[in-house]
Amino acid sequence: MKYLIVGGAGFIGSYIVDDLLSDEKTSLIRIYDNFTSGKHWHLAHHSGDSRLEIFHNDIYDAEIFEAAKNIDVTILLAANPDIAKAVTEPDIDFKQGTVLTQITLEAIRQAKCPRLLYASGSGVYGDTGDAWVAESAPMEPISTYGASKLGCEALISSYCHMFGLCATSFRFGNVVGGRQTHGVAYDFIRRLQLDPTYLDILGDGSQSKPYVHVHDVVKALKLMLKQQVTTYEVLNVAPDDFTTVTEIANLVIAEMGISNDSCELRYSGGARGWKGDVPIVRLNTSKIRSIGWENSCTSTEAVRKSVREMISNLEFLYKHA
Repeated sequence: MKYLIVGGAGFIGSYIVDDLLSDEKTSLIRIYDNFTSGKHWHLAHHSGDSRLEIFHNDIYDAEIFEAAKNIDVTILLAANPDIAKAVTEPDIDFKQGTVLTQITLEAIRQAKCPRLLYASGSGVYGDTGDAWVAESAPMEPISTYGASKLGCEALISSYCHMFGLCATSFRFGNVVGGRQTHGVAYDFIRRLQLDPTYLDILGDGSQSKPYVHVHDVVKALKLMLKQQVTTYEVLNVAPDDFTTVTEIANLVIAEMGISNDSCELRYSGGARGWKGDVPIVRLNTSKIRSIGWENSCTSTEAVRKSVREMISNLEFLYKHA
């Protein structure tokens, strides 16, 4: 099997590379990444593997059309990693999401690559409150990030039906793991390293969402490579529980060996961390569970595991941030 991973040097992508290179059936992995959020240290332990090719390029360069040739499966992960950045740069998700996806689709169409796995997200649903949303739920994104993901899903669906592509869009909960380059727990660790006496928290801390460990994300991708029989599939992927921001703050404080009494939690207030933030997310995952996927960690377990992994990687998180 030959793979093209767009965004393969990033957080999620590097774990997929780890898994695929452990499989003797993998003969080639091409990573296409501009390394703005992707990190060289994510892939350094594979430097001697002849099956790995790295294209250090922007998606807007013509080389993506070369990288897509003779590929069996494309995995599209690249996107704007800083969701809140759209508040000051409203077109960032269009450029780094929708346009990026269209270029990738055209590259794999011309190269006749038959399979695509796409990392979408729960932001496509919008603000649905405490309702547990299935894949068929109405979608009203409240952020340009969610709107871009929804637009990308529509583009992918159209390419499947017009040009014979077979694709899966995965609507992930919040993905966590040891090589994170952003996210609430990552931010908390960095802030507490600078000053362990206080922690600024956006919103009121009651925001609650499902957190899925990156290893469970890899399991979902591999499952659909084997199980998919439809032209285009959409799947929610997350634990059936959730964790609040305040719980994550307290967990990070404990794992870093800081006394709760010596660290003040300072809330900015309000239900949302920023404009476009969805404070409550509940994902119905019965569809992917019906075909064999199970999460190995609850939301809290996933966060705790990822925090411990990030703490063990602090040297790299800081040196190569």
